[in-house]
Amino acid sequence: MPANNGNSAGTRLVIVESPAKAKTIAGYLGRGYVVESSIGHIRDLPEKADDIPEKYKGETWARLGVNVEHEFEPLYVVNPDKKSQVSKLKQLLKDADELYLATDEDREGEAIAWHLREVLKPKVPVHRMVFHEITPQAIREAVSNPRDLNLRLVDAQETRRILDRLYGYEVSPVLWRKVKPRLSAGRVQSVATRLVVERERDRMAFTVAHYWDLSALFDTGKKEEDPRAFTAALSSVDGRRVAQGRDFASTGRLKSTDVLHLDERAAGELAGRLRESAFAVSSVERKPYTRKPYAPFRTTTLQQEASRKLGFSAKYTMQVAQRLYENGYITYMRTDSITLSETAVAAARSQAIKLYGKAYVPDKPRSYASKVKNAQEAHEAIRPAGEEFRTPGETGLNGDMFRLYELIWQRTVASQMKDATGESVSVKVTGESSTGERVEFSATGRTITFYGFLRAYVEGADDPSTDRDDSEKRLPNLAEGDRLTVSELNVLAHATKPPARYTEASLIKELEDREIGRPSTYSSIIGTILDRGYVFKKGTALVPSFLAFAVVNLLEQHFGNLVDYDFTAEMEKVLDDIANDRAERVPELRRFYFGENGDEGLKEMVTDLGEIDAKEISSFPIKGTDIVIRVGRYGPYLDREGARVNVPEDLAPDELTAEKAEELFAQPSGDRELGTDPETGRLIVAKSGRFGPYVTEVIPEPEEPAEGAKKSRKKDVVKPRTGSLFKSMSLNTVTLDDALKLLSLPRVLGEIDGQEVTAQNGRYGPYVKKGTDSRSLAAEEDLFTVTLEQAKELLAQPKQRGRGRAAAAPPLRELGDDPSSKKPVVVKEGRFGPYVTDGETNASLRKGDAVESITIERAAELLAERRARGPAPKRPRAKAGASKT
Repeated sequence: MPANNGNSAGTRLVIVESPAKAKTIAGYLGRGYVVESSIGHIRDLPEKADDIPEKYKGETWARLGVNVEHEFEPLYVVNPDKKSQVSKLKQLLKDADELYLATDEDREGEAIAWHLREVLKPKVPVHRMVFHEITPQAIREAVSNPRDLNLRLVDAQETRRILDRLYGYEVSPVLWRKVKPRLSAGRVQSVATRLVVERERDRMAFTVAHYWDLSALFDTGKKEEDPRAFTAALSSVDGRRVAQGRDFASTGRLKSTDVLHLDERAAGELAGRLRESAFAVSSVERKPYTRKPYAPFRTTTLQQEASRKLGFSAKYTMQVAQRLYENGYITYMRTDSITLSETAVAAARSQAIKLYGKAYVPDKPRSYASKVKNAQEAHEAIRPAGEEFRTPGETGLNGDMFRLYELIWQRTVASQMKDATGESVSVKVTGESSTGERVEFSATGRTITFYGFLRAYVEGADDPSTDRDDSEKRLPNLAEGDRLTVSELNVLAHATKPPARYTEASLIKELEDREIGRPSTYSSIIGTILDRGYVFKKGTALVPSFLAFAVVNLLEQHFGNLVDYDFTAEMEKVLDDIANDRAERVPELRRFYFGENGDEGLKEMVTDLGEIDAKEISSFPIKGTDIVIRVGRYGPYLDREGARVNVPEDLAPDELTAEKAEELFAQPSGDRELGTDPETGRLIVAKSGRFGPYVTEVIPEPEEPAEGAKKSRKKDVVKPRTGSLFKSMSLNTVTLDDALKLLSLPRVLGEIDGQEVTAQNGRYGPYVKKGTDSRSLAAEEDLFTVTLEQAKELLAQPKQRGRGRAAAAPPLRELGDDPSSKKPVVVKEGRFGPYVTDGETNASLRKGDAVESITIERAAELLAERRARGPAPKRPRAKAGASKT
């Protein structure tokens, strides 16, 4: 598009990735510039056989899109949906005197710029224009200070793309043959799936341990003091520390015999011996408390905090951040850096002084150094754009863009404020039981005397039981020797908990801590394992499916190196070395694919697959039973000596215990004989089908025709009648009479204007029909009672559309207000199952979401993702009277 005051025959063509970015930048450039978008990548490795050019289709390597026989040369093709845009760019280039490639400044952006140069083949000077924020000054400086393409960055990105292609295209077919068709494997995706599966294995192997302790409420007796009482926990008896949760292994046993394990009886008896005891403060330890500000956001910490505080998925966080960046509100959002420019530091300090006063800002600016090894060649921390920061209220933003901008703004301003300071106190109280046991109780407290940066921002936590950094626990003013009385003495029961499942935030942190993958890829990785069915969500927790267990099982046993955490992290270091001119692309790819010095390469791994037992890979015995979980083509099921029962899709693996398995086997199989139809003599059965429970009749097998006689045609074969059960019915209780009524549908009511009127049940519920005209009935039971006159009245009424056809059903649950729209969110039952809505946006519940347990945070996440997808495209209507000729 032409820049302001420009014209279509501008002499400088600027190409960016997105139309939104192009529109913003065009507004900042003067006459003589044309800004156009490539709309993302314009070419890539071929995705399907049809994309491979004809001259390469006979090559053995063509399916890979990489010539592994000749220096791993990639075969790039222009994406079919980008051909028209490439033509447009070529036309614009004909009128340009210079070309500026202004794609993002990370490796992927550098590769897009290189592909543009290779495809457009410009005959004019080419400049690489880079910036990390879209503001008038930043764009002017980028135009004035262009650089050349960095081919080392291009090499690193190209190596990553080829590695991922070879991994995916060689390993995925193994999964198709040995586990299930249409599965996918990925270099980082499969490792992320393994992490989630291993956590679930730990939960399944976990044995709970029970332990007890005592909690005492001590009173100082000082009426003038606030507080005068405090709570302390029993810490030792006769010098032996009382066991806490951390002292137990996952087996449920103590890690050491040095600690005292109190059971319920022992704890109760000890409490009885202490009720009349005298207590005194034995020690008071005071220490200064200091909490330094959090570093400004980088990609992963932004994703984690948006998940904790806003309920955003990683994918949605990046979508909102992308819009903020492209419209000039924040700096580039894919970065490993936590540094701020001098201008940004000055802006943050200025805003902190304005909002909180000089007392909250240190004399010297704060600087931050990244702890991420091999931090990529980026940029600056994620911060508000510009030389002066706009407060959230000054931006004019709303909804989720406002909320994410506010989070970034708060974090940036807080990073340049003073430490929070205060005092932490540790108190020990001792006493003696009636039988001479010496007991010790402990309590800790914290007071904050200066809140500093905590006035602006407090970080969230993955564990909701963790105290916030701004929380205080005040203790009375105690001194050693102070006498105390016991107001309450309680016996408390505790149980150890299995390791928590990953959330998106904690999985991102784990991947980053292990140096697996890149921050810019984490959101797409998590999105992929969710979309592929390897993982589903229960609330915010990521739960692996049994399919994921089968896939990880195969990969660990036969491709162990490829899902090894250290190996995957090492590959990231290799990519960094290529980017930094410390390694070359081809030798590294050769080592990965063909192997080296006795180490097996990918090609050899996928060549000999005969020893893989597909059944064994997908089978998991349930401990203490003769039941085996198997993963079949149509989902997981239980197998006991040939007897099978399906496993519910939303059942978490650690919940499939021996007791649960027996319960599933004890449920009706879905086939119940109800009796014989007195009119036809046919057996009527109730079954569980793919689309729900139903009843049907059993048609006897036709007799074999005599030799030489013609076989019956398909259209002459009698089809059994079927009828879906009403919502009020169940397989366990449906009767023969119920079934015969269901099989009598559709019910003929009579005629109106010479046309037959029927009552029938359909995909969207019960209705009456005359010709092509229909009206909904209020309830399924009305199908058997509605009369011709009532049908006539219904058909005479105007036809309603949408969810308002029938009287609106009351919501199943009310969840609270959506943090984005500020409107109340409810759970409703819809045609396609339960969904959440705020009155404007509807989002279906997904696998793992339950009406009874879904939270407002999870509902807000579903609604946010639905809004991000935009309205569903309308299907084009077929033209009336169109016919083939």
